[in-house]
Amino acid sequence: MRMRTKAFATAGVGALATGLLLTGAAGAQAAAAGLPYAVTPYVNVNVRSGPSTTTDITGHVAAGQPRGASCWTHGETIRDNGYVNDVWVRLAEGYVSAVYLKGDQYGGLPASATC
Repeated sequence: MRMRTKAFATAGVGALATGLLLTGAAGAQAAAAGLPYAVTPYVNVNVRSGPSTTTDITGHVAAGQPRGASCWTHGETIRDNGYVNDVWVRLAEGYVSAVYLKGDQYGGLPASATC
């Protein structure tokens, strides 16, 4: 199984040794939602009620549209766009697979930001 390791520059997020600093539109959106992190999908994605494609769709996020995020968890393994990953990121409105988010295998969240 090949895990997602390709790194992308996450718009609006700068990592610091002591934590995560949010800046720009993504940081403003995350702060407004009261969430500590920001993520940005590189394709249009469905938001789900749980970390699986068998759960209800609760919304959609357009490619390039930043969203606030609170944490990540393991869920259904997703294989798409050349990536394989079981990490799902929790947004205010539900979960998205990290396969569709800019950043590392955790969608740009710290490895310690588990749900």
